[in-house]
Amino acid sequence: MNDSARRDHLVLTVWLATRLALVVTAFAVMQRTGASLDTVLSRWDVQHYLAIARNGYADPQNMAFFPGIPLLLRAAGAAGLSMTLSGALLSNLAALLAALALARLGGSLAGCAWLLAPMAVFTSVPYTEAIFCALAFWSWLLARRGRWPLSAGLAAAACCVRVSGLFLVAGLAVLALSGGEPSPAGAETAVREPSWRARGRNLCWALLAGLVVLGFVIYLHALTGSWQAWFGAQRAGWQRSFLPPWQGLQNTLFATHPQSWPNEPSRAWMFRFEIASVAIGYLTAIGCAIRRAWGQAVYVLVQVLALSCTTWFISVNRAVLLWFPLFVAIGSVASRRGGSMGLRGGRVVVIAAGVAAGLALLVWWASLFYAGHWAS
Repeated sequence: MNDSARRDHLVLTVWLATRLALVVTAFAVMQRTGASLDTVLSRWDVQHYLAIARNGYADPQNMAFFPGIPLLLRAAGAAGLSMTLSGALLSNLAALLAALALARLGGSLAGCAWLLAPMAVFTSVPYTEAIFCALAFWSWLLARRGRWPLSAGLAAAACCVRVSGLFLVAGLAVLALSGGEPSPAGAETAVREPSWRARGRNLCWALLAGLVVLGFVIYLHALTGSWQAWFGAQRAGWQRSFLPPWQGLQNTLFATHPQSWPNEPSRAWMFRFEIASVAIGYLTAIGCAIRRAWGQAVYVLVQVLALSCTTWFISVNRAVLLWFPLFVAIGSVASRRGGSMGLRGGRVVVIAAGVAAGLALLVWWASLFYAGHWAS
């Protein structure tokens, strides 16, 4: 078995293990609560996607969601399939594709770390994270290979799924202008482009992908007569508006007190994790800048700014899944070799503890979501 096959085999094994853990957790919640499989897989935002799939954007609040996932669910329904189960199957398959792309961007342990992320439950249900990550990670990988038209096509598809596609376009634009980026150990070597004319051409390909978002804005304007329909839906449904990050932090700190959620104390923990996720995002962007991976730095930074310069920190935990440079860094640290026998043994212990902690958090997080509790 060659190195590439071993890399993919390890990722596939971890994918199967995490999917098994999620399935067992889902059935345990069903046994405990009496809920059906369809119910545990269709919590929270899934209801919005199902509503759009069935009725379009009849509810103005649903305009906060991009049409990619609802269109896929609608196609499944038109074929006589369960929209919820079909969406869950697509998400799980997309999670495997995303992890395989990450293994090429940063080594097999990067893909494994992503699969073991505590919030991986969102890659097992009809949410946007898995499908977006599959499209975005492969788009980035193709750009590193110098295959910009294909990269732009996948980026355009990612823009259909969630607004984060704009941040992907921004990162790809910087990658195009910089002519390449460093390649960590275990990653495919990025193509370097010395020609400024070629860089300009690649930039045009990257920017073309962003036209999808403009098309969605025009569509919402045709429905509502407002160019602010998406922002209005964000404000109406999730009280999101632009604020300095310190004010958003202050509001989020209030939400970390258990007294704020007397009937659901786990929400306080979720908001504590939201604050930690924002900090991780800024540190990841700084780390990318130190490595001079300018495109990756911009890709992460604009996301963290958008998520922290708002009324409160919400859904940042899920957004961590989109930050592939974080998992590349984790994989790079975990795969280091050399040093004394004691150092190597200590590294193995730390990795084993990290895997165990990741699995425990993954199961805890999944049990909250499947039971209908707030999970970011």
